[in-house]
Amino acid sequence: MDDVPAVRGGAQRAGVVSAGHGVPIESIELRRYRLPLDPPFHATWDPRPRTSFDSTIVVVHAGGIEGAGSGDAMAGFAGHEELFVGQDVFDFERHVRVLDNLQFHYGRMWPLEIALWDLAGKLRGEPLWGTLGGASGRVRAYASTGQRLEAEARAASAAGLRDAGFPAIKLRFWHDDPDDDIATVAAVRRAAGDDVKLLVDANQAWRMPWDTSSSWDFATAARVADALADLGVYWLEEPLHRHDYEGLARLRERGRLKIAGGEGNREYADFEQYLAQGSLDVYQPDVAWSTGVLRATQLAKRVRDAGAMYSPHTWGDGLVLLANLHVAAAVSNAPFVEYPYDPPLWTPARRDFVLSSPVIADAEGWVELGDAPGLGVKVDWGAIAHLAA
Repeated sequence: MDDVPAVRGGAQRAGVVSAGHGVPIESIELRRYRLPLDPPFHATWDPRPRTSFDSTIVVVHAGGIEGAGSGDAMAGFAGHEELFVGQDVFDFERHVRVLDNLQFHYGRMWPLEIALWDLAGKLRGEPLWGTLGGASGRVRAYASTGQRLEAEARAASAAGLRDAGFPAIKLRFWHDDPDDDIATVAAVRRAAGDDVKLLVDANQAWRMPWDTSSSWDFATAARVADALADLGVYWLEEPLHRHDYEGLARLRERGRLKIAGGEGNREYADFEQYLAQGSLDVYQPDVAWSTGVLRATQLAKRVRDAGAMYSPHTWGDGLVLLANLHVAAAVSNAPFVEYPYDPPLWTPARRDFVLSSPVIADAEGWVELGDAPGLGVKVDWGAIAHLAA
C-alpha cells in the first residue's frame, strides 16, 4: 500500500512516526442507542420500512480524553479490547492491521479506527481534516435522498433541494420496473432544471439480508445508463453487483455518463480489482463501513493517480457523516460529497441525534468543518441517555 498521509505541518507521518507519542489506550466501550422513527422511514434500498434508527458508538479513552466513532454494530468486537488497551493511540498502521484481522472473522470494525482518529486529533489539538494533510475544512455537499417517493412528490422535493442551494441531488431507484424510476428522474429534471447535477443510485451492488431479488444484468444496466445519459445524469451508482468488475468496466467504456460504486466493499482487494480493470469513474467507499480512515487516504491517492474521482458514500448518524466529510476535505478530488438529507422524514435532527448539534449545510450547500480538534463535535450523552438500547 501507499505511504500513510502526511500529518499537518509535514513533520511526521500519521501512524508511523506518530506512534512514538506514547499515549496508551486506557479503555474501549460500546454504547448502543435506538431512536424511534415515527413516522417510519421507508428507505429505497430496504423492502421493510424502518421504525427505528440504531447507533453503536465506540468510545476510546486515553490521557483524560475520549474519542468517539460509529458506523456499524461492531459485531464480535466484545472480548477483544485487550488487543488495543495499552497500545499507543497513534500507532494507526498497527491498529488497522488488527481491525482488518477482526473484521475478517466478525463484523465491520472501522468505527473503532474513527474513534481513535477523533481521539488523536483531540490529543494533538487539530481537526481530522488537518491531521490528514488537508488545506481546508470546507466541503461542498450534494443532497442525498433515500425515501420511497413517487415521481410527482420526488420532483417537488428536488425543486426544494435546489432552492436550498445544493449543487447536486442524488436519486435512488426502488421500483421493480426501472422504467418507473427513469420516469421519476425525468420528472425531477423538469422540476429542478438543467443547472442542478443529478446523480442516480441504482441500488444493485448489494441487498439487505431479507431481500432475495437479483441484481440487474448488463443489458438492463446499459439500457438504464443510456436513458439516464439522455437526461443529463452526472453519474450512475452501483448499476451492477459489486463484484462484477468486468461489467462495470464495460459500462464505463461506453462513456455516456460516469460510473460510481464501491460504497460497501469490505476488502481492499476489491478496489485493487476496480483499479486494475478500470471499473469506476467515481470511487465511493464509506470510511465507516468499507475502508476506515487510513486506507481511505491511501486509496484516494491511487484513485486520483488513475484519473478517477474519490467521493465517499456516507449514510449513517452524524459521526459517520463527519468522518467521511473530514476525509473528503483532505483527499477528495470530486466536486461534492454525499450529505444525507430528505426532508421531512430524513432531517439533520434525526440523522445526527447523537450529537449536541447537527451538521448543517449552508445556503449554497457548503459544510464548514471548522478547526475544533478531532471530528470537531461532542456526543450529547445526557440527551440520548433515554435512548440506550
